[in-house]
Amino acid sequence: MTTSSNPPNSVTPDQTSGMWGGRFSEATDAFVAEFTASVQFDQRFYKQDIAGSIAHATMLAKVGVLTEAERDDIIEGLSTIRSEIETGNFEWRIDLEDVHMNIESRLTQRIGITGKKLHTGRSRNDQVATDIRLYLRDEIDDILKLLERLQKGLLGLAAKNVNTIMPGFTHLQTAQPVTFGHHLLAWFEMLVRDTERLQDCRKRVNRMPLGSAALAGTTYPIDRAYTAELLGFEAVSENSLDAVSDRDFAIEFNAAAALIMMHLSRMSEELILWTSAQFKFVNIPDRFCTGSSIMPQKKNPDVPELIRGKSGRVFGDLISLLTLMKGQPLAYNKDNQEDKEPLFDAIDTVRGSLMAFADMIPALVPNIEIMREAALRGFSTATDLADYLVKKGVAFRDAHEIVGKAVALGVAEEKDLSELTLEQLQQFSDLITADVFDKALTLEASVNARDHIGGTSPKQVEAAIARAHTRLEQLYA
Repeated sequence: MTTSSNPPNSVTPDQTSGMWGGRFSEATDAFVAEFTASVQFDQRFYKQDIAGSIAHATMLAKVGVLTEAERDDIIEGLSTIRSEIETGNFEWRIDLEDVHMNIESRLTQRIGITGKKLHTGRSRNDQVATDIRLYLRDEIDDILKLLERLQKGLLGLAAKNVNTIMPGFTHLQTAQPVTFGHHLLAWFEMLVRDTERLQDCRKRVNRMPLGSAALAGTTYPIDRAYTAELLGFEAVSENSLDAVSDRDFAIEFNAAAALIMMHLSRMSEELILWTSAQFKFVNIPDRFCTGSSIMPQKKNPDVPELIRGKSGRVFGDLISLLTLMKGQPLAYNKDNQEDKEPLFDAIDTVRGSLMAFADMIPALVPNIEIMREAALRGFSTATDLADYLVKKGVAFRDAHEIVGKAVALGVAEEKDLSELTLEQLQQFSDLITADVFDKALTLEASVNARDHIGGTSPKQVEAAIARAHTRLEQLYA
């Protein structure tokens, strides 16, 4: 009886070591092969891997390492493999570890020994670093499109609510009247910063590590600038050690993604409050909500709640990448296989959350009268009364005390300041005259008085919306 030289639970050398097995005397344990494989998740950037390989082969032919015929065979073979993957006719093998070796193995099956020449002058270290950057660059572009759609939706809703008055809050207590349009523009500003961060992050993503090989570069006469031009990179990495081990760009993206999710979570929290029976400020269409299995009256704001919860995932993804990198010596280490899933999760979560918000925001319906009624509660024009007195020569701190006493009377009588009589107000200061009701104590007077850039007056909100459209054109030009 013939006995195998392979240990139990192993896979044969031709299965696992075709790309690198010359050094090894026994096959990889089956569990270890599966445990160390990444093809289960890194196959998602097959397009970028094939694009990078086509550019690499094109460059190798340009510098004379490959013949033109070999280049053409490789490009045709890779194009066919891309079609196989996209039509579901490609067999992904865990024993081939990752997306790179799966594609290269299939290429060699198709075109023979020429397929084995593709890897000349590169390593999986610079190959994967290039693929991730190409993939992330594409995803950033898609996320920026979603941000733009959401921003335009916010501006459209704000334009419809330039004159809609609602209470502004600090400490979740009624503070001063604002317009709903002004509040929505605050959300817009958050997203503008997110856009700027992503665009800035993209510049550092768009640098090409290919040509760094394993860690020290290559002895072949490669033309990195040409390869970068073919792949649309703005620059090449300056140091081969750094190029293959750097994941700052992924951490930076996850940090930007965490801020996007933090902003969406804050918006979600406000929507959850506003749709409650205690506020009733806004209605979210039924298609963005669900009901209860036991309470027939319920309409739950599931989309905002879920996005509020998903923010924690992306915060965790950022911490995962930071922790992954903090102890690594130069250059590449197997640890870096763990960079992809936190990055992919952050991308998927941000994209889905932005898509949901971009669909939901334009469909919001404000309850205008309820908002106005809420603004009348909580003495939201108290600061306006203090400003009224200051304009008549009262020092602000004295005016503050006068108004505080007036508010105390309002609390005792359960009346807003505008509902107190002139005689009641004058017991605190004889400088208060009948014009106080028109100049200080109406909601319209309060918001109209904030007539400066950044203020909540309808005139300024209209101007801010116009400027915002111009800024978007410039941001996305």
